[in-house]
Parts: sequence; structure tokens; C-alpha cells
Amino acid sequence: MSSSDSQATGVCTAWDNSECRGTPYCPPRCPRFESKTGAALLVRSYEAGDFDPLVRMYDEFDQYSRSMGLPPNGVSKIESWLDQLTSTGWNLVAFDGDRAIGHVAVVPSESVDHRWKFLIYVHQEYQNEGVGSEMLKQLVAYADEKDGNELALEVSTGNKRAITVYKNIGFEVVERGLSELSMSLELQSPLAERLQRPPAERD
Repeated sequence: MSSSDSQATGVCTAWDNSECRGTPYCPPRCPRFESKTGAALLVRSYEAGDFDPLVRMYDEFDQYSRSMGLPPNGVSKIESWLDQLTSTGWNLVAFDGDRAIGHVAVVPSESVDHRWKFLIYVHQEYQNEGVGSEMLKQLVAYADEKDGNELALEVSTGNKRAITVYKNIGFEVVERGLSELSMSLELQSPLAERLQRPPAERD
């Protein structure tokens, strides 16, 4: 497809997706985005072949990227943890080429229907690049598509950067503990609809 054809149809053909108006076959939110430094990145649903790249990503985490005992240390423990996460809920993975750089794992709440708890991690080399914010937007878009009503998580009180990112998306603190906060976001239609817009229709 030529560039003129792309402009005529409103479908992106390269990493510059700013003019894309989407198709009926697109995922809930466009998977392509650029980091703050211009790297072309991708967020998509987890596939079986993503398991090993995720193990490598988590095995590279430094001590400052671990919180509340997660992710676990050691390849075997990481594999067991990931096996549980990928078999009990749904997951999103961020990639730079074939390298996994971020992961969202979502599991249903045992007490409330359509309320999902989630974990989100970004490799330390890609933090402060907008990856976490984009993955949260993807999470909201996918959760709404799956008829979710609420997203919830726990975060260390010392993780000020992550707390700010969550609040910027719309999460609110619902409970304060000595070392962690419980935060939640109601999946209201206006927010999800805004995040599901194709790139050409975003504010």
C-alpha cells in the first residue's frame, strides 16, 4: 500500500500511526506507540511464545525494580510465578523488537464479579519512557472490552513514581496500610472510550 493509499483509507502502514483511524479488526487500543525517546514499541496480548522472553526480562530486574517480594529471584521461581499468572487470567506484554520490556498480569477477584486485580512491571532500562503509562491505558481499554467493572492493585507506599502514574490515569487510593496502598479504578465508559480511540482521533 502506498502512502497515498494509506492516507485515503486511514490505516497505518508503519510505526507512524498518527493518521490511523483503525479498522474493525484492530485490538481495543492501537498496539503501537513510541517511547519518550522515539523508540518504536508494541503492546499486545500474551502469546505462548512470550513466556521465555518474559523470564529473561524478569531475570534481569535489579533490586530497585522489585517490590513486596515480586518478581521473585531466580529463573525457576520466575518460571513458576509466570506459569501461574499466565494460566489464571489474561496478560499484556510490551516489546522492543523481540525483547520483552513490560508485562501486565490480570486476575479476577475472588470476592467481586468483574473486578480484576493486576500486576504491572517495566524493565528498569525502559522506566521513565512512558511505557508504564501506555500499558495502563492498554489495560483499561482491554478490561472494558472484556466487560470489567473495576481494576485494583496494591503498591508500595515508597513507590512514589508508580503511584503518580496510577493517579494520572484515574486510580484512587481506597485503603492505606503501613507499607502499601490499595488503589482502584472504576471502568467508566467515557474513560475507556477515550483510551480506545484510534490514534487519529485522540486529543
